[in-house]
Amino acid sequence: MCEYCGCGDPHRVSVDLRGEILAANDRQAAHNREHFAAHGVLAINLMGSPGSGKTAVLEATAAALGSRARIAAITGDLETERDAERLRAAGIPARAITTGSACHLDAGMIHEALHDEALHGASLLVIENVGNLVCPAVYDLGQDFNVVALAVTEGEDKPLKYPVMFRKADLVLVTKTDLLPHLGLSLELLDDAIARVMPAPAVFRVSARTGEGMDRWFAWLDAHLASRPGPDRAHAAFGHRHG
Repeated sequence: MCEYCGCGDPHRVSVDLRGEILAANDRQAAHNREHFAAHGVLAINLMGSPGSGKTAVLEATAAALGSRARIAAITGDLETERDAERLRAAGIPARAITTGSACHLDAGMIHEALHDEALHGASLLVIENVGNLVCPAVYDLGQDFNVVALAVTEGEDKPLKYPVMFRKADLVLVTKTDLLPHLGLSLELLDDAIARVMPAPAVFRVSARTGEGMDRWFAWLDAHLASRPGPDRAHAAFGHRHG
């Protein structure tokens, strides 16, 4: 799947080495989680295919929640900072990570990005992962929740074809619902596919373009932001260097 870790290719990286890579990643993810907890930051890992509408959802979120939450983002792509540039234009401080050949972000990349002063002081950090329905689900980043964006243009069978992504999801945003009149998609079949693989199905149907259904997403974020403890003032900047 990628040259970075050899995930999905047993001939490139041995099982033992892959286990070591994931164990090291999990240790770093636990450290990241300590950062987020100490600073009262709600961290969301936003995953989905290229073109699933992740960036558009964040642009709409900034417009709706920007007055009551400081939102920051880390974006992952193989090349370019285009998504980060879009988010900055929407008022979201954003740090871009260009992975080269890696098809996912890992906890070490996130830890390094946290040293970017533009991200400090955020109450909501959204990690817009590399567009991919496979590898990002495998790597813990230290996030509080996994959210998957699934566009209606992708068809009803994606949850069944890529079950690991949806098994690890806390919430699925079915995006671009404004396009439904132009498609032959069955929402009933899509809901059934999600229910077959997601342990506790939670689905919001949304359109970032029209705003349809976005209130449920905003309310979900508001509820989790409200439940976060305040920052530990002993930590001046959540990018402090150690470990």
